[in-house]
Amino acid sequence: MSMPAPVAAWHAIAASRDPAGLADLLADDVVFRSPAVHTPQEGKAITTAYLSAAVVVLGPSLEYVRQWYGEDSAVLEFRCELDGLSVHGVDMLTWGADGRLTDFTVMVRPFKGLQKLMEQMAAQLGAQQRP
Repeated sequence: MSMPAPVAAWHAIAASRDPAGLADLLADDVVFRSPAVHTPQEGKAITTAYLSAAVVVLGPSLEYVRQWYGEDSAVLEFRCELDGLSVHGVDMLTWGADGRLTDFTVMVRPFKGLQKLMEQMAAQLGAQQRP
């Protein structure tokens, strides 16, 4: 199976580290599931904030190493480095008939890598909220 269009669009955003493409990629009712937040984050605005922060925090060393595709979903395995810590994880994407993402779930290991990711994401999300 060739790479689905929503996956290609996400790769372009991640590679460019420019979240502008999220406006067209995310459904209005998209749900973001973070390894750091217990409750699902619902809606385009909050998902855009999280993914915008993620491309800044993970972007410099983010590398997708394997991918699995279904008819309306994909799992993308990634690796990156944060302050000398190796981080390994997966992004699980689901999209609707219109090709817009309806669900974006992230899982990360090891625990120390998750802690570092949480620290840097919190700082980046805080910076986004400052005028």
